[in-house]
Amino acid sequence: MTDPGNPALAKTALRERLLSRRRARPAAERAAAADAVAAALVGSLGGRGGTLAAFVPDPEEPGHGRLPEALRELGARLLLPVIPSSGRVLDWAEHTGELEVGRYGLSQPVGPRLGATALSSADTVVVPALAVDESGIRLGRGGGYYDRALAYARPDAVLVTVVFDDERLDELPREVHDRPVDAVVTPSGGWEQLARA
Repeated sequence: MTDPGNPALAKTALRERLLSRRRARPAAERAAAADAVAAALVGSLGGRGGTLAAFVPDPEEPGHGRLPEALRELGARLLLPVIPSSGRVLDWAEHTGELEVGRYGLSQPVGPRLGATALSSADTVVVPALAVDESGIRLGRGGGYYDRALAYARPDAVLVTVVFDDERLDELPREVHDRPVDAVVTPSGGWEQLARA
């Protein structure tokens, strides 16, 4: 699947197909996936404590309606992203239970903003993706927000992404800035360690 000539172009075409498939996914399938993904994350992360960074899935993403509330049950400090009014560097805030609508209509925490470097306090980072491959390369939506954010993640932080079963691919186009994740959670497969590239 890798296009050595132009990985950015290959990613764009793949994004369009994956987003189209997500939009067509039935509501019942999304709801069942959200329950399964939340249960797998909570089961795998339970007892770790510390600080956890995650995201608020939109209606088409696995985990919508269940994360981050399920993760709050772990009792860890939970950081969620805040998309700034300008620029592409994510800010972070501690999630205490209340969300508001932010940029692009995405939900975000209402608490004090902690800055981009707050991610360095996270022991585990749950990262959104459209797909992930065998070596941990993830395909995001193309805005580069998480590529920039992960530069602040500690080298020993566990990076995990959540995708639907059919978004777990053999190989994805890779660019120099791509940071592989350590694990993937899917609705039917649960938590799976990956062989980071």
